[in-house]
Amino acid sequence: MIIILADDMGYGDVQAFNSESEIPTPNLNKLSEEGLMFMDAHTPSSICTPTRYGLLTGRYCWRTSLKRGVLRGYDAPLIKEDRQTIADYLKTKGYRTGIVGKWHLGLGFQNNIGDNEGVENGFDLTQKLYSSPNNNGFDYSFVHPASLDFEPYLYVRNYEVVDTEFDSVPTTKFPHFWREGLKSKSLEFDQVLDDLLLEAKGFIKRESKSQKPFFLYFPLTAPHKPVSPSEKFIGISGKGLYGDFVTQIDWTAGEIFNLLEELNIDENTLVIFASDNGSAMYRIDSGNEPDHVTDETLAYYNASNHKANSLLRGIKGDTYEGGHRVPFIVRWPAKISVGKKVDETICLTDIFETIVELTGGVKPKGNAEDSYSFFSIITGEKEYVNRPPVIHHSGGKGMFAIRKENWKMILGDGSGARTKPVGTPFQKPYQLYDIENDLTESDNLIDKEIEVAAKLEAEFLEIKGDD
Repeated sequence: MIIILADDMGYGDVQAFNSESEIPTPNLNKLSEEGLMFMDAHTPSSICTPTRYGLLTGRYCWRTSLKRGVLRGYDAPLIKEDRQTIADYLKTKGYRTGIVGKWHLGLGFQNNIGDNEGVENGFDLTQKLYSSPNNNGFDYSFVHPASLDFEPYLYVRNYEVVDTEFDSVPTTKFPHFWREGLKSKSLEFDQVLDDLLLEAKGFIKRESKSQKPFFLYFPLTAPHKPVSPSEKFIGISGKGLYGDFVTQIDWTAGEIFNLLEELNIDENTLVIFASDNGSAMYRIDSGNEPDHVTDETLAYYNASNHKANSLLRGIKGDTYEGGHRVPFIVRWPAKISVGKKVDETICLTDIFETIVELTGGVKPKGNAEDSYSFFSIITGEKEYVNRPPVIHHSGGKGMFAIRKENWKMILGDGSGARTKPVGTPFQKPYQLYDIENDLTESDNLIDKEIEVAAKLEAEFLEIKGDD
């Protein structure tokens, strides 16, 4: 079982979801042809940390102390050790569990008590960590602490920093944006995806020799900034460095698929590919102004060049569809009919209970309370019962939205993050959209569908509870 999670990859970045895209994604296109394409899949948040929390725990992150924003590289662990993760659950079912990639859920760096060069923000990076993904159910972990634009820039294998010789790097500008901080001398930003791929392959090869099933969570660091593809991919897309990075993601995923085939385990390996939120690349709908294709320091595309979030309104961070509707593909040759598009609404929190049903287990009591299985969609063995409403959450302001069937109501008067007007949470007039007939969220029906809005608000308050 493998989950590949791209970082800031938009709904329109995969050609299978955006036929107009000229950025080549042949491996993900093939994955969609061999499995299920979920056309209405959503992240629980439109930014990094909360989505990762929701995926692994089956619980909305706004139920924790993190009500908005993300963690940084030195922040303490967000997942409590008594909170069950997918990895915790799968260990009880006999799985070997591993994570390779971006963690972004807090690590346990030790406070500095000595005097050496590996100290930053009061933490001693040369010491063994007191907490890592291994505390949350993973037998093996090889991770970068947070996004690649948050210091410290290093790899942690299980409880130890891999390279404790450091340089200090200054803040840089987009597209190669990162913040000032310590960096392991052996880590190079444009080689991170290759490093992670090597580790992921190693885990799969080792575990494929075992009699036990394995679970690999493979959260990538791209195409999130710094937009730094490996040299062999530069120029390959014709759509600037961002397009090249998307192509490298596709190649990376393809390497995993090829390895599964080489090891003769692809038939019985469930693979999920998704993104943690929408793309941060803006779309300009008029004119032929300079954009990322002609000037790679610009974080936007003319619509004629590329639509990273397809035609969806908004971008990463927003409560609009462009912030949280993402590409989502499931392949499991032993069980899935090929090339099918799925229109049912799902959320990444639903992966937890889906895995529980897949393994014939019972959801751990008091855990995964926002997770609802879509296993019946995968197998087609019984009728799928629609999940309760999905609650969306924006990154910047902490704006909420509720999605039920064709209706979506944003409980605020703006995007909640980046698209103007940003607005304020719970500030009226709210926004109500008929998503089935208005995917671009351009016709606010809040004054026309008063009864619908009232019912949605009541359901939202019931789901949110005291959180």
